[in-house]
Amino acid sequence: MNGLAVACRRVVHIYRAEAGDVVALAGVDLSIAPGETLALVGPSGSGKSTLIALLAGLMRPSAGRINIGTYDMGKLSDGEVSRLRGTEVGVVLQGAARNLLPYASLHRNIWLAQRRAANTRGIKLDDPDRILDLVGLPGRGRARLAELTPGGRQRAALAVGIAAGPGLLLVDEPTSRLDTAGRNEVLEAMETVNAERQTTIVVVTHDNEVGARLGRAVTIRDGRVGAEGRDGQDFAVVAGDGTVQLPPEVLGNYPPGTLFTVEHEDGTVTLVPGG
Repeated sequence: MNGLAVACRRVVHIYRAEAGDVVALAGVDLSIAPGETLALVGPSGSGKSTLIALLAGLMRPSAGRINIGTYDMGKLSDGEVSRLRGTEVGVVLQGAARNLLPYASLHRNIWLAQRRAANTRGIKLDDPDRILDLVGLPGRGRARLAELTPGGRQRAALAVGIAAGPGLLLVDEPTSRLDTAGRNEVLEAMETVNAERQTTIVVVTHDNEVGARLGRAVTIRDGRVGAEGRDGQDFAVVAGDGTVQLPPEVLGNYPPGTLFTVEHEDGTVTLVPGG
């Protein structure tokens, strides 16, 4: 399966609580091309994991629209979303153990992840050994979770995530608590999957180095897309409502409420502080 495109338009998500509502996402606009690898970068509580859960259909947005491939996620029933996750969208939760049955072999874990796709007409599945080769675990089909290194466990979780041959793979914090060698193994596995299958891959991470390693990095800050990094250069992003988040080093000098004059001349935009 080729990679699936992703489009978010003014996506809002609000968590309801007795102590008061919490706005996790406040109008996210984001487009991801088929076959692209993208990192969602930002501190805890910025909305990264909420966004990836919405893309996976694990939650529904409070407002806005999410399209994955030809699917409008807001128009799908719960059963249709569940089928999508079992075939065309792969999800790897944070913490390798949450994705694997510890008492089952890797072969068995992959087979279980393939069951729904195996009963869907027109889907051709890879052999479990071929999937393990893709993530750098050749010949480990009989191994169980406890027999693997931390990096190996995370790669096994990736193997389960790609077992059904999804066009979109969503991965939450795959390199947390890994040393440099383990992190590199996981990143190389995702790069191999992307190169050989053209799978669209979206990764949530706190690690800016992981973001730099992937093709594109998008910063989520205060529930909005704050900036975007490509080829080592950072860019501010104009949101669908016309707002632009300034870099943190700029905001440190100009507190909320600061007035700017906007000057636009010969294609150059200049912000001049002081109303």
